[in-house]
Amino acid sequence: MSRFWSKTVKELTPYVPGEQPKLSQLIKLNTNESPYAPSPQALAAITQANNEQLRLYPDPNSDSLKQAIAKVHGLEARQVFVGNGSDEVLAHAFLGLLKHEAPVLFPDITYSFYPVYCNLYDIAFETIPLRDDFSINVQDYGRKNGGVIFPNPNAPTGRALDLTEIKKLLDSNTESVVVIDEAYVDFGTESAVSLVNQYPNLLVTHTLSKSYALAGLRVGYAVGHPDLIEALERVKNSFNSYPIDKLALAGAVAAIEDQDYLHNISQKVITTRSQLVKDLEQLGFLTIESKANFVFTKHPKKDAAAIAAALREKHIIVRHFKLPRIDQHLRITIGTDEQCAALIKELKAIV
Repeated sequence: MSRFWSKTVKELTPYVPGEQPKLSQLIKLNTNESPYAPSPQALAAITQANNEQLRLYPDPNSDSLKQAIAKVHGLEARQVFVGNGSDEVLAHAFLGLLKHEAPVLFPDITYSFYPVYCNLYDIAFETIPLRDDFSINVQDYGRKNGGVIFPNPNAPTGRALDLTEIKKLLDSNTESVVVIDEAYVDFGTESAVSLVNQYPNLLVTHTLSKSYALAGLRVGYAVGHPDLIEALERVKNSFNSYPIDKLALAGAVAAIEDQDYLHNISQKVITTRSQLVKDLEQLGFLTIESKANFVFTKHPKKDAAAIAAALREKHIIVRHFKLPRIDQHLRITIGTDEQCAALIKELKAIV
């Protein structure tokens, strides 16, 4: 049936998400999901919204969610855009803000969806090598470009840039949009949202999938200058005018409003991450300093793919990337204390 495919589809190499195995008694540390339940307020709001009103379309503008997000960040609702997870928000940003004659710039080791979007929308891009320690050097982006994008903290490395470095980039790159993808920002990184009123070319994206423990809800958002937000709205309304359904809208608003719960479970992840890094170090692993809800680590004497396979036999799933420069690293999601203890127990036997 591929003879019916368009030329664009034939040339695509789709993004491959983390495995969602159907194994029982599984310790799943491969997709950076939260080990904790969502806010009870969010669950209650979803339950309350599950009524006969589902026969009606949701608010196409998601005004209540935009207002809740704006209030948390000290912004105006017209500075907020929402979509089905930050992946959809990023997709609209690539098409609406990053498609120009000059290439988009992003790191050579980063979120692998970025080149997928470029290929989908026929956007020229160049990858900028990370330093040997896997850090981003903002000075390397001082060249003509159609936009700059990277996660902070970066994925899959977990390394974060200080806000002073973000400012340096923005001060030197004023003629194109800079997108900071903050999917993991709540686990120890200072957010660039505080800069959006200062830099009209800055767009910052967030997701409720990680720190808010709502990966199953599919809600993400972007904040920035109203002109940037209008570009995203124009793309959205040419693609899907009702992106957030009624249940997701209710749950997302309640989750955003429950900041105490967000900080509580984020701190739990940070504490567990610190202990996991110490335990890995005792086993001889070399771990990059992480500000995310995962760690990126390798063992100098053991093959990463072999470790991942051995863990899988014990029903523990971690992420291994068969890519240059990082094929000996494993990305391990921070689970509960009990899950991480079980991981360390099995790693002791393996290494």
